[in-house]
Amino acid sequence: MEKDKIIILKDRGLISINGEESISFLQNIITNDIEKVSRQKSIFSAIFTPQGKYLFEFFIIKDENGYLLDCDINLKNELIKHFNKYKLQSKIRISDSTDNYFVGVISLEKFLKLQSESERQNNTIFFKESLIFVDARSKLLGARVISKKDNEKKIIEELNLKECDEKKYVDLAHKNGIPIKDLSNLQDQLFGLEANLEELQAIDFKKGCYIGQENTARMKLKNKIRRKLVAVNSEKKLKLFSEIFIDKKSVGKILINGDYPFALIKIYEEDLKSNKNNLICEQSKISIFLEKN
Repeated sequence: MEKDKIIILKDRGLISINGEESISFLQNIITNDIEKVSRQKSIFSAIFTPQGKYLFEFFIIKDENGYLLDCDINLKNELIKHFNKYKLQSKIRISDSTDNYFVGVISLEKFLKLQSESERQNNTIFFKESLIFVDARSKLLGARVISKKDNEKKIIEELNLKECDEKKYVDLAHKNGIPIKDLSNLQDQLFGLEANLEELQAIDFKKGCYIGQENTARMKLKNKIRRKLVAVNSEKKLKLFSEIFIDKKSVGKILINGDYPFALIKIYEEDLKSNKNNLICEQSKISIFLEKN
């Protein structure tokens, strides 16, 4: 990502959670440790089914009133509904704040410059009432800016940045195995560990219980991860759930079939490396991106 550019992400939703019991409420549901989150540190986290399967993913940021969750806008309403299901008598408030904020992405180089100017080494800093934090999934994806929507043009000017489209950003994420688009296709289709959420810093194995924790911990302890979500490259648009073959043996299926496809492959990484250009899907060759994030 270029130092003088900012990408405005139009497909992000913002959820506000606050109230005196918001910490305990979130801690019992999310996969990461809410105790880590402060005005100096933001995290990436997820929610699993009771069986440990993928449901939602999001960033959590501390603001002056409570917490902001930066999530896929297409799953925002479903996520709010999911939280409300567990709310019961908890003293918390859950609200849709999407219309109040914008989310942008800047380069890590730009963030480090701002960090140096602030004379702090935190992964989250403040600039002109904006929250800016390093993407916990991969430093290659730079840092995220969250600010009031009314301040969007002003913040971009004060940061001395020019707006550009998101294609290079999504391309980079895809090549490094980080799904950005069509996340709803992953819901309940694979386990959180198969979705690489441990590698993406979304799971804390030292925290207490959360939904799906027991099966996730068992899979980790017994090394029962036999499948992996990987980015694939294809010359044509693939159909959802199309099978993938190596030497006529089915080894996986397509889970995201848009412009940036992903597949769940049930072979080990060493096999992926040696066969990544020899896979067949819908009678066409596909290849796998195995760049490390």
